Amino acid sequence: MSLEEGSIRQRIMKLLMESSEPLTAEDIARMFEIEVSDVYEHLEHIAKSIRRMYGGSKALLMIPPRCRKCGYVFKDLEKPKKPSRCPKCKSEWIEPPRFTIKSI
Repeated sequence: MSLEEGSIRQRIMKLLMESSEPLTAEDIARMFEIEVSDVYEHLEHIAKSIRRMYGGSKALLMIPPRCRKCGYVFKDLEKPKKPSRCPKCKSEWIEPPRFTIKSI
């Protein structure tokens, strides 16, 4: 299956498995010409599908967002998303989360 075949979720999943480095939701949205908010929604479903498809041997991994001003790392996010501001210094200069699919 190429990146042009299959459903959008299948195509995103394939991209994340084959990418040499983690990608942001913005990177994925640009590649597939979709909205960033849609990418985050797809990533939630992909995380569940990956666990089910590979029996827990693979997972959608997230490098958490980080404040570029003070370095605060958003480790406890419930869902994949880019926070709007840092709870520590209130900066809006947030590095977005990055995603990949790897064997665990």
